[in-house]
Amino acid sequence: MKNARILFWITTGLIFLFESIMPALTSHTELAVEGIRHLGYPDYFRVELVVFKVLGGLSLILPMVPARIKEWAYAGFGINFISACIAHWVVDGFGFQTLFPVIALGILAASYLSYHRLSTPLPQEETTKHFA
Repeated sequence: MKNARILFWITTGLIFLFESIMPALTSHTELAVEGIRHLGYPDYFRVELVVFKVLGGLSLILPMVPARIKEWAYAGFGINFISACIAHWVVDGFGFQTLFPVIALGILAASYLSYHRLSTPLPQEETTKHFA
């Protein structure tokens, strides 16, 4: 259980840092604006994406957020990573920018699995072994 908690906080912290904090702080830079433009998306999509990334990241790390909202946040990040992979592949060809969202998807999957491991109660015999 301790390993699952450590894995959850490391992976979720990475997702929060790279998908919520960094976009919130850097989305107005010329590099970010040009990156969205390069992929063929309109500028308003950049703003919309940052807002939803920040809200999704907060929903993953705040413990008082209901489980159903967390599930939607995980789904949204998953769709975001898959879409980023496809967009970079179509526009730039296969390269590191195509693989990075797949790596992030793996980190997200580890966070999701450890979240469910923590939220699922232990079977009764397991509980009695720990307290006997």
